[in-house]
Amino acid sequence: MRINEADPLESLRRRSSEKWGTFPADVLPMFVAEMDFPLAPEIKAALQEAIELGDTGYVNPRDTRAAAAFAEFAQDAWGWSPQVHRMGVTTDVSVVIVESLRRLIPADAGVVITPPVYPPFFDLVREAGGVVVQVPLLDDGMGYTLDLGGIDEALSAGARGVLLCNPHNPVGLVHSREQLAELSTIVDRHGGFVISDEIHAPLTHSGHTFTPYLTVSDQARDHGIAAESGSKAFNLTGLKTAFFVAGSDRMTKLITALPEEVTFRAGLLGLIATRAGFTHGRIWLQATIAAIEHNITVLEEQLAATLPAVRLRRPDASYLAWLDLSALAWGDDPAQFALSRARVALSNGPSFGPQGIGHARMNLACAPDTIIEAVTRLARAIE
Repeated sequence: MRINEADPLESLRRRSSEKWGTFPADVLPMFVAEMDFPLAPEIKAALQEAIELGDTGYVNPRDTRAAAAFAEFAQDAWGWSPQVHRMGVTTDVSVVIVESLRRLIPADAGVVITPPVYPPFFDLVREAGGVVVQVPLLDDGMGYTLDLGGIDEALSAGARGVLLCNPHNPVGLVHSREQLAELSTIVDRHGGFVISDEIHAPLTHSGHTFTPYLTVSDQARDHGIAAESGSKAFNLTGLKTAFFVAGSDRMTKLITALPEEVTFRAGLLGLIATRAGFTHGRIWLQATIAAIEHNITVLEEQLAATLPAVRLRRPDASYLAWLDLSALAWGDDPAQFALSRARVALSNGPSFGPQGIGHARMNLACAPDTIIEAVTRLARAIE
């Protein structure tokens, strides 16, 4: 299979996005979730055509082609056919989460999150007026799973619902259908809800099967909302497009009752790019996943050779590596040490929750040589 190659470093440093505009040129930026790969040619062509046409106005709420493209992709990739009339468009998955929570919880209601988890989850619950209830992932030393017993207890104690990360950022866990089905039973028993952030799902690795939450049971369809986007899969975060997806009349009414401004805040270029990616960019996506899988192997080999004390458990999805650096004694937040001493910018582990102490997250959507250089710098920092 073809493997995508990253853009040259000199081209990347001309970018003005967060990844490339935050640090000086002597720092290797491997923190925020942006890719170094060039855009899929089909997306680039679609955007160029839009620019030539001056097609840069407001989104058209009646244009469902991007939603239909996602639905067709979901059917082909996961055997799931979300219905376009049960979908809504907005800016990004964070807006899907906040706007859904605002309508699903009263003020000061508890919402379960499962750290270590995407840091904005803590803030999004608070932004919606809720209270964060932490039920950490279970870790048996070999792999992670949801603590279903802990979630059951949290809901029994008054939490109103669950904000699920599926696949789970930062550990790359693809939740099993069995666990998700059991989760749906627990949530249903308590009259709760699940908002499932599935932004990394299109980047599920070979040999693993992603399960959309809304497919696991009738209960899940009744009480669930999925947050979907092509932004991570096709590196489109700056173009601002995501989807609400429901599977029941109850949740569909929640989506259709949203103020129209929630839709108009989406980016038209994002809709155009999303449609092109899910329709015509699938070969590019496969090549990107192949490159990521290769890069994980490169990281494993480099760590084994030069930093054997650093622990990495191979992720099931996305391009993020969760590194246990605690054996290096670089403090609670080893990313700070890595930045100051090795000039490698990693995501700060403690921001993912208390379970992130001694950890850092590394972005592997880059050239293999970047990974080799990063590990080399980290090893030199020890010396």
